[in-house]
Amino acid sequence: MKSQLVNEVSGQRTFVVVLDPGEEAFGGLTAFAVDQKIGSASLTAIGAFERATVGWFDLNAKTYRKIPIDEQCEVLSAIGDIALGDDGKPSVHVHAVLGLSDGTTRGGHLLEGIVRPTLEVTLVEAPGHLRRSKRPELGVALINLDA
Repeated sequence: MKSQLVNEVSGQRTFVVVLDPGEEAFGGLTAFAVDQKIGSASLTAIGAFERATVGWFDLNAKTYRKIPIDEQCEVLSAIGDIALGDDGKPSVHVHAVLGLSDGTTRGGHLLEGIVRPTLEVTLVEAPGHLRRSKRPELGVALINLDA
């Protein structure tokens, strides 16, 4: 992974992060957020994965139904955010639309993505900290503006 701080104005940093072949995207972005002490940010990304897993959140079961993609796929769109979790560490949340070779797509919450050949991420930090809190009645952690 390579990164570059491309702008910084009034406490708002903008990074470009480029992940290399074989890196796992979700874990890499989480590690970057921890390393840079990012408590609040939005991100967008494009690139490709050799394989990935996205998830559809089943509200009744309070868990993600995994959707494995066991083939090369294009990251047509990935958008997400970073907020501090209940443990005080950066929590990454990304949704992705992945394009397959036949033109169909798969999408959902990005659970895992093995980069091939690249993933290009633009990450814009907000000048405050957001908090993501576990909502037991839903089974998921959501941004809590009251925290």
